[in-house]
Amino acid sequence: MPDVPSLNADSFYLIDFDSGRVLAEKNADKRVDPASITKLMTAYLVDKAVAVGDISLDEMVTISDKAWRMKGSKMFVEVGKEVSVGTLLKGLIIQSGNDATVALAEHIAGTESAFAGYMNHEAKLLGMANTQFKNASGWPAEGHYSTAKDIAILASAMIRDFPESYRYYKVREFTFNNIRQFNRNRLLWRDETVDGVKTGHTEAAGYCLVSSAKRDGMRLVAVLLGAKSNKGRTRHSQSLLNYGFRFYETHKLYAADEVLKTGRVWYGDQKQVSMGVAKDIYVTIPRGRYQSLKAAMDIEGEISAPIKSGQLLGTVTVELEGKQLANGDIVAIHAVNEGGLLDRVMDSIKLMFK
Repeated sequence: MPDVPSLNADSFYLIDFDSGRVLAEKNADKRVDPASITKLMTAYLVDKAVAVGDISLDEMVTISDKAWRMKGSKMFVEVGKEVSVGTLLKGLIIQSGNDATVALAEHIAGTESAFAGYMNHEAKLLGMANTQFKNASGWPAEGHYSTAKDIAILASAMIRDFPESYRYYKVREFTFNNIRQFNRNRLLWRDETVDGVKTGHTEAAGYCLVSSAKRDGMRLVAVLLGAKSNKGRTRHSQSLLNYGFRFYETHKLYAADEVLKTGRVWYGDQKQVSMGVAKDIYVTIPRGRYQSLKAAMDIEGEISAPIKSGQLLGTVTVELEGKQLANGDIVAIHAVNEGGLLDRVMDSIKLMFK
């Protein structure tokens, strides 16, 4: 494979969204200031609260003095006014409004500091092992940090779990209070396959960008932190995405609802059980190597009823040139009940001779 691009940034991380394969990385576990990329977690928790019914996009939020006074990038909400959750969420995503972000955090948790506790709890649930949040907006604070790898985990979760909200990350402009502002992700203008995700910048963090693009059914997520300029973060992120798309391809090998094999069932009211993978299996490989893939299934020697739907019956592994790329559980697609007395007796006799 060609060498990973040499990029003038503190750290970066490029993965395939479906397979999770890492295609390029540099200092992926280095703790850095994530700046406004922090807002991805705030947006994620807002979406989660909407999904479980704790809040709605239509309900109104009263803007506090603290939210109104936030410096940096702003949506320009006014203190004491009411703004809907949905509108504030757009201001957070498209305009990177610190004021909108704090208003949402206070609406959900009462205070921004309490909301930061929710953020850290969610980070642990997602597997973000090197992340600690001190606030909702990414405003510089001691002990506020994340990593390129952890941010890729968060961005992937956003795309996977809340696709309806994710569509706002590709919106190029948003007008609120008669003030028109543009999305800071310049890749949205350079590459039509890019549909997100989020920029960040502080003096300590440098210029940061999380980007995602989808070409011919293949989605990549790139995280670039600590670039030296706005143009640099855009150019380097484009280089990462181009590298991944040019030299790799992703294939969905097995779908969770696909019958891969049928197996003989003993002592059941049915003689066969359909088997498939528990979840979709994807692999990302160097371009042109699809025909070299090898898959192997390992199924239980004797499958006896009763069998529950989803019961583990074996495993499947996928290799390329002796290197394992993916594996998954093979499960029963449907249940098989225990057979009657005659069925069980006949199967016992057959097994004796077998």
